[in-house]
Amino acid sequence: MIKQIFGKLPRKPSSKSSHGDTPPDGIITVAGRSSSERKPNFAVGSPSIAAQAGAGNGALGFAASYQPLPSFRDVPSSEKPGLFLRKLAMCCVVFDFSDPAKNAREKEIKRQMLLELVDYISTVTVKFNEAAMQEATKMVAANIFRTFSSSAGGDGQRATEGFEAEEEEPAMEPAWPHLQIVYEFFLRFIASGETDAKVAKRYVDHSFILRLLELFDSEDPREREYLKTILHRVYGKFMVHRPFIRKAINNIFYQFIFETEKHNGIAELLEILGSIINGFVLPLKEEHKLFLVRALIPLHKPKCLALYHQQLSYCITQFVEKDNKLADTVIRGS
Repeated sequence: MIKQIFGKLPRKPSSKSSHGDTPPDGIITVAGRSSSERKPNFAVGSPSIAAQAGAGNGALGFAASYQPLPSFRDVPSSEKPGLFLRKLAMCCVVFDFSDPAKNAREKEIKRQMLLELVDYISTVTVKFNEAAMQEATKMVAANIFRTFSSSAGGDGQRATEGFEAEEEEPAMEPAWPHLQIVYEFFLRFIASGETDAKVAKRYVDHSFILRLLELFDSEDPREREYLKTILHRVYGKFMVHRPFIRKAINNIFYQFIFETEKHNGIAELLEILGSIINGFVLPLKEEHKLFLVRALIPLHKPKCLALYHQQLSYCITQFVEKDNKLADTVIRGS
């Protein structure tokens, strides 16, 4: 479906991660056609739009205010940075996709703006200033961060139930037609040479990264695939955040092993760690060896091991190849 939607469009190759990651299958190209999005969170958008959308009978007023902005092609270069900020602000409005017909016109306007933002961020040749970085991360946060239903167990739930519901399809995110473009925007924003990590780290901070990691519990495999690529790029670009990211992933594993045994993104997190471990320098630090003993080896205990065994085996193999003395620790399981 996605390939049919964007197949006619020119593909903008994204820059490679320093860890050799490749974009997930089905990554959109740029400036194409798609469709629809999620619960309205108008408080994040521009004040005028939020006020009109929140009014009891303000639907018509909201529709009138949510109008398309000029294309980047139609304004002089000097006005493009300002237009970029205005489009980001409008894309902070989040729509309800539970009803495909609701706000269909506004959803299409936003979809087109998101595609223009992806195109702009892929071709810009001027460093993003701090205001642009702040508004870019604000727009991404407004669209992707949300709380998953506690009743949705996904792959982890099905595994702990002994694969009784193995044939059950995962719940796909209805807002994906917008979410996918937002993820593509953020991926290119992080990968862009015009994004200064020293400034961007103020907005892609610890709080942002924790919320990004929470999304790995999404039941939608398309979302987890994007998150895997994005987190890998974040790890590569923001060296200052690397210890924090490793620790945060550790905490997810601890909670999964010793408390819930339910999580949809363990395989994807292990895949990222496999690349991270591969980059560890010798001799291995003690904290890295402790990670093997306290997190990776205990991951053999949950009943749903089969869902991530391949990725776990790769991580452990990386450790043993770097230090063959660890083989005894792995065999003994402690």
